[in-house]
Amino acid sequence: MAEAIIKSRVIGVDVSFETTTIAIVDIRGSVIAKTDFPTVDYPNINSFVNKLCDTIVNLSDANGGYHTIRSVGISVPSGNYRTGCIENSPNMPWKGVIPLAAMLRDRLGLAVALANDSHAVALGEHSYGSARGMRNFCVVAIGHGLGNSICSNKEFVLGAHGFAGELGHTCAVENGRQCECGLRGCLETYVAEKGIVRTAREMMEASDRPTLMRDCTHLTPLVIKEFCDRGDAMSIEVYRYTGQILGKALASYAAVIDPEAIIIAGGISKAGHWLFDPIEETYNQNVFHNIKGKVKLLLSSLETRERDALGASALAWEVEEYSLFK
Repeated sequence: MAEAIIKSRVIGVDVSFETTTIAIVDIRGSVIAKTDFPTVDYPNINSFVNKLCDTIVNLSDANGGYHTIRSVGISVPSGNYRTGCIENSPNMPWKGVIPLAAMLRDRLGLAVALANDSHAVALGEHSYGSARGMRNFCVVAIGHGLGNSICSNKEFVLGAHGFAGELGHTCAVENGRQCECGLRGCLETYVAEKGIVRTAREMMEASDRPTLMRDCTHLTPLVIKEFCDRGDAMSIEVYRYTGQILGKALASYAAVIDPEAIIIAGGISKAGHWLFDPIEETYNQNVFHNIKGKVKLLLSSLETRERDALGASALAWEVEEYSLFK
């Protein structure tokens, strides 16, 4: 009788608007090898899948062999864990419903699990970061868009259709900015990357006050943060305005789900205290009195790419093993 082979490695894939990161992760959570490629170079989904599959196979062959890989987990914006599809993403280049998990399963011959990027971020935070040991928490991941994941009693809340936690597409400003999802005034349009830059430009147009932002040819949230560090008053005001909007939204959110903590992650969290201080101040002014002082507001301390790949690998461990090569 042939001895059963226990596979002790998985692939974690984090797909963001700009970069796709692929990591081989072992059963202890150690990253054996990692690589990436520009997502933006593959606006056609079939070309993207070809590139992703080739990268997974080549990385595996160079690091112990493809036969050592148990399964694949994918973190992607607008990913639906229940269906394994990217569904009508407002930010990614591939429109409509994309059955990405099935496409990779057919090509790779391995089990594939797919989830929203914020779900994977939350898994990473729970296993390796700020949420370690918590039973009830939520993660708000802010970058190109705004994703959110809720963990209740150590179970991730997905909702009836897999879309629970779309905080970014709740209304923050009545009849406000047009969102790519089709609605107006969505929180994402004010606190995610494009929204912060738009706030900066609107402030500059409304005033002739001097600011370092006026001479910047490529304005980004990180550049604005650097101007804050240099004492630029209008840049500081951009993050104060952003933090106030987000703080009020988080106060309402906390009243609904009553978590142990709200963890702010993603590239925008790198603004540090320029963003966090006004969030905390506005949150405390608006939060329901029975939970005031009980819900922790935290900034993620993990390196983004590695955490997200580890979160995606956690998805891979949860899926039932399958292989065409048994």
